[in-house]
Amino acid sequence: MGTMGLSFMELVAMRVNSRIVHCAGILICVMLLSLSGSSCRKSSVSGAGEVVLYCSVDQQLAEPAIAEFEKRTGIRVLARYDTEAQKTVGLVQKIIAEAASPIADVFWSNEVSHTIRLARQSLLTGYASDKTVNWPAGLADAKGRWYGFALRARVIAYNTRTVSARDAPKSLEDVLNDRWKGRIVMAAPEFGTTGSDVASWFAHYGYDRAREILQSLKANKIRLVSGNSTAVRMVATGRADICFTDTDDVYAAQRNNWPVAMNYLDQAGEGVLVIPNTAALLKNAPHPVNAARLMDFLLSEELEKMLAESYSRNSPIHPNLAGRFEECLIPRPLSIDYNAIVDQLQTAVTTAGVILR
Repeated sequence: MGTMGLSFMELVAMRVNSRIVHCAGILICVMLLSLSGSSCRKSSVSGAGEVVLYCSVDQQLAEPAIAEFEKRTGIRVLARYDTEAQKTVGLVQKIIAEAASPIADVFWSNEVSHTIRLARQSLLTGYASDKTVNWPAGLADAKGRWYGFALRARVIAYNTRTVSARDAPKSLEDVLNDRWKGRIVMAAPEFGTTGSDVASWFAHYGYDRAREILQSLKANKIRLVSGNSTAVRMVATGRADICFTDTDDVYAAQRNNWPVAMNYLDQAGEGVLVIPNTAALLKNAPHPVNAARLMDFLLSEELEKMLAESYSRNSPIHPNLAGRFEECLIPRPLSIDYNAIVDQLQTAVTTAGVILR
């Protein structure tokens, strides 16, 4: 129907109603946008400003790096950390539980074994960028699902007031000597890097010899504690003379002027287990664009420099940094495939639990 036959008042009423409907529509849209953050606004403003990181690296160590990333990019990092007692394992279990609807975008771990477990369960996705070109083969998944960097090593920490540098054990075999009976502590192998260390014994020495090693430690009355830092603290306070731990825990103790020194935990004269940090992109990450930017930052030379300069003193893998941080370099790393360690992880943890408890 046209407007030619309508009265003036009818035309006015029609235009007023149209304007009311138009304004009401705009108001409703504004209210919906403010209340729900529509999909357009989320992708262009909110989503572009956030990324979710699960991080098993010590919070005190990770926070400055995260702050630097936020400063450079303007992207807000929503970080969740693990407890010392559940190092790495707690977040791994959370990622598995959230597999159907992931919350995290990126997993920054302080070790590699559980990252490989996630990859094997198809919970990680391949990632590649200019940062990953020519990455060392032994420190990267063949499908790009994880990358290793910023290395630590397994060591034997000892109390310098009760153990001389000459007498301090310099290999796993030395620790089995009965002179250390009742004087050894170790983190429980169910969590953190200790599980990977014990699994490396099974991978390197074979099942029978690894069992003998555990039985010898049992005979030496080794005590299990909640974490590496606790083990080092017990050594520093004289409640134990030696412990198995990681380089960063010894560096932290020395920074506190504790009487702690270390020797690398050599395995049968063939080297020491090296433990990389790992970065991985979760499958179906909710913020993929920002996750890629965070991945590139974690794999950057800049981050390795920060970690090498930190109290953790991680050994860098970027060639440009090696000469600048010679004091952090790890002599004679053990030649071992991390996949072989993961193959033995469950057997190692179970066997250690039966023998040592």
